[in-house]
Amino acid sequence: MAKVTANDVARYAGVSQSAVSRVFTPGASVSKAMEKRVREAAIELGYRPNILARSLITGSSRTIGVVISYLNNQFYPELLELLSRELRTRGYHPLMFIASNQDDIEEVTAEILDYQVDGVVLASVSMSSGLADRCQAAGIPVVLLNRTVENNAFHSVTTDNRSGGALIAHHLIDNGFKRIAFLAGWEQASTQRERERGFLDAMHKRGVSLHSRGVGNFDFDMTKEAVRQMLQADTRPDAIFFANDHMAFAGIGVIEREFGLRIPEDISVVGFDDVPLAAWPSFELTTVRQPAESMVLETLRLLFDNQQNQEPQHIELAAELIVRRSCPQRSGDTE
Repeated sequence: MAKVTANDVARYAGVSQSAVSRVFTPGASVSKAMEKRVREAAIELGYRPNILARSLITGSSRTIGVVISYLNNQFYPELLELLSRELRTRGYHPLMFIASNQDDIEEVTAEILDYQVDGVVLASVSMSSGLADRCQAAGIPVVLLNRTVENNAFHSVTTDNRSGGALIAHHLIDNGFKRIAFLAGWEQASTQRERERGFLDAMHKRGVSLHSRGVGNFDFDMTKEAVRQMLQADTRPDAIFFANDHMAFAGIGVIEREFGLRIPEDISVVGFDDVPLAAWPSFELTTVRQPAESMVLETLRLLFDNQQNQEPQHIELAAELIVRRSCPQRSGDTE
């Protein structure tokens, strides 16, 4: 069968070829009646627009490159779903690359730029000055989502991780915990550093010292081993703050199934993210909620409003403590 063209659709629908083009161009002005007429004709003839060919003409691929480190953490699939949905409402599509912390991020992003993307969203990955130069030279806007870099060379959107860590410290101290431990994530991550900094600063101001510290690197198995070491100590903690929910779930399994301890009677657990799984009856995890939808909307605002030579903006959205069974409120009001 011969390939159906836009001219074929135009003749079948009794409209101009430019009308067909407008119908299949995101954001173009076209009446609802015209759109219905053209789309019905396209369906009957089996026509689909050639997006790649259009991008060569317009110079826009309507594609946003998304680089992410891993999907094990349930927070990132949630972010990606929201990001994909919002991009589609704007007539764009995500092109996703998964790159671990050990991969060459410059190589991965250079590959994305070869696809002529209209922007790049970097979620939980590092960036170098070399990559900054590449993006700037190519005129490609870049926004960091749930991550910052030390030189602040890019737009970034995060939760206020430091205040989130402080909320947890105050909650634990207010509820009488004395042996408070912290389970760190990947220590090169800005999210990890800021959460711990806010947590320890708040504890210091309240005159409370950290009982013990372990490192889970945001990894399920490494977290389990770190928790085992904490619980095998002569004096175990009475509460553990995990740097994210993914690690908290790993810790809960060790605490309950391997050591036979009760949560929260014997030991309390707090996470960070408030992924949907945190509210399940199996966990009922006390955690800090990251406003995922607002983070995505702010990311796209910065991405699409970005102008050359515009000073980088660093958006920090408010964190919210969500109190559940794993570390309930014992008395008074949650701060």
